[in-house]
Amino acid sequence: MHSLSVIITTFNEEQNIQGALESVSWADEVIVVDSFSSDRTVEIARKYTRRVMQREYTGPAGQKNWAIPQARHEWILLLDADERVPEKLKLEIQQYLNQEHIPYDAFWIGRRNFFMGKEVHFSGWQGDAVVRFFRRDLCRYNDKQVHEEIITEGLRVGWLDDKLLHYTYRDMDHFLDKMRRYARWSARDYSKKTKRVTVFHLFFKPLFRFFKHYLLQLGFLDGKVGLVVSVVMAWGVFLRYANLMEEKSV
Repeated sequence: MHSLSVIITTFNEEQNIQGALESVSWADEVIVVDSFSSDRTVEIARKYTRRVMQREYTGPAGQKNWAIPQARHEWILLLDADERVPEKLKLEIQQYLNQEHIPYDAFWIGRRNFFMGKEVHFSGWQGDAVVRFFRRDLCRYNDKQVHEEIITEGLRVGWLDDKLLHYTYRDMDHFLDKMRRYARWSARDYSKKTKRVTVFHLFFKPLFRFFKHYLLQLGFLDGKVGLVVSVVMAWGVFLRYANLMEEKSV
């Protein structure tokens, strides 16, 4: 029998944190690592766990890599505040934890994404998966500002059958704010590989991103929501290179 530590990283997540915590109330330990929220996130979290820590934000990978060694148990499930663990996924995780020997070091978990009151089945989000259930002492995140992921090289990695529920954006303002933030962070990730920003980066790459999400990845099947997702994702690519162009001109 293996025990489980859950880690949730937060910043101003008062609308999400209760749902996330309730979905993992069965875990042996729950840790919330907060980046000095100015809303009620910490107050709400303390109703569910005594292990609420605050730390200055250094980036998504840095925050999670700091949090992982704080866990008391060998196995970790790491969540964002806008994610939920449904009952079937909980039972699947518990089945592994009840085994004497778990044959993997980490597990991919798919995500069901919801936006504008609808589950998004296509639009490039259909293959969304993250490594979130893993051994504490073997797993760390790569040093990326956007879409950071557990380094799996040399590890035994399995897949869980059920999926996380991901309420990715509260509304359009949240979606746009997040894309602006991701664009700034992504510009740092692309800084070394992009020597000079050209029309190709500012026009053709965003255009292809729209084509990819809306046509190749069947965003049109998600109706108006798919069109919104495809346009905003393309806009995010434009913003990435606009930020990078500004950075390189300084």
